Amino acid sequence: MPWSRPKRTLATCSVVHTVHDGLSDVSYVLLPVLAQAFGLSLAQVGLIRAAHRAAMAAFQIPAGLIAERFGERNLLAFGTLCAGLAFLGLGFAPGFYAILFALFWAGFGSAVQHPLASSIISHAYPGEGRRAALGTYNFFGDVGKFAFGGAASLLFVAGVSWQAPVLAFGVIGLACAVGVMVFVADRDRPAQTAGASSEPRVPGWGIRDKQGFTALCLIDVLDSSTRSGFLTLVAFLLIARGLPEGWAAMSVPLVLIGGMAGKLACGFLAERFGVARMVIITEIGTGCGILATLALPTLGAFLLLPLVGVVVNGTSSVLYGTIGDFVDKERLPRAFGAIYTIGAVCGIASPLGYGFLGDLYGVETSIALMGTLIFLTVPVAFLLRPGRVTELKSV
Repeated sequence: MPWSRPKRTLATCSVVHTVHDGLSDVSYVLLPVLAQAFGLSLAQVGLIRAAHRAAMAAFQIPAGLIAERFGERNLLAFGTLCAGLAFLGLGFAPGFYAILFALFWAGFGSAVQHPLASSIISHAYPGEGRRAALGTYNFFGDVGKFAFGGAASLLFVAGVSWQAPVLAFGVIGLACAVGVMVFVADRDRPAQTAGASSEPRVPGWGIRDKQGFTALCLIDVLDSSTRSGFLTLVAFLLIARGLPEGWAAMSVPLVLIGGMAGKLACGFLAERFGVARMVIITEIGTGCGILATLALPTLGAFLLLPLVGVVVNGTSSVLYGTIGDFVDKERLPRAFGAIYTIGAVCGIASPLGYGFLGDLYGVETSIALMGTLIFLTVPVAFLLRPGRVTELKSV
């Protein structure tokens, strides 16, 4: 039996998410190899990574704005094409500047993926099932991080040159761009329909509930900051508590494994229990879980990490699946661009802030603060009442 259009769209966007997140995070594996191959300094390695992340953060909102004119599908395919071509270029890079240029354009190409794929899925699932669909989509991003990074690591251990997997990843990116054009239906846009003016029908950002959307953004700031800070410092916490470094290095993968399950499950659970209730459950679980890593014996804290990962990462599926309740469908690309940019900025600022605090007062104090601040999301979550937004006028 052929798949329905929504299921085909979700499957395609999930594959796109797998590829883009895989291309983005495989740099963690590639950079040490490139540094050894080209004699790069740590400063050069840091600059390459910073250029990639900055490009991803900077172009997400512009991607949403441009997509409103040229279409989410078309721009998603173009961005995926850019990422694939960037990795093909990286495979032939002769030195530092070529690597920097290639990974900057890889970041530029991947910037379009989160806001546009999320918008496409939200259009495919306009009502019931949207949070579950976006939770599924979020899950496959983590699959890509493990698959691409793991594949590259195994190939390097087997003695394969770094160029081979990089070129293969580039070809996968090109194939994925073609898949977007083939399997994702183009959606008519107001400015392109017959007899329509060149002006968009929906004014401004199309926010139908300022209170709800503001609350969602505030929760995302706290949630993203806590997640990034905890993933950055959890290994250092366990080392400070006496866990051997080899075991402590496994702490982040354990959190991410639990996070994969959380992203998938929380989207489905939000459909059943409601947005506000699910946010409250996951954020209370996040705070209690983080504080428990301080209270439990070291081994107990280590074994708890997958469960902490479920709630630390699970909230994002609920939040992203709720944007469509607060924003007009014609303005979803820019709304998702804004939300993902908030997450990217928090992902840069939070580790710096919590790391500085940890240097001054100790990593336990820094972890305790992030575990406490996340409870501020609970009263804000009561402002998430998507059931009333359909009655509100766009602003």
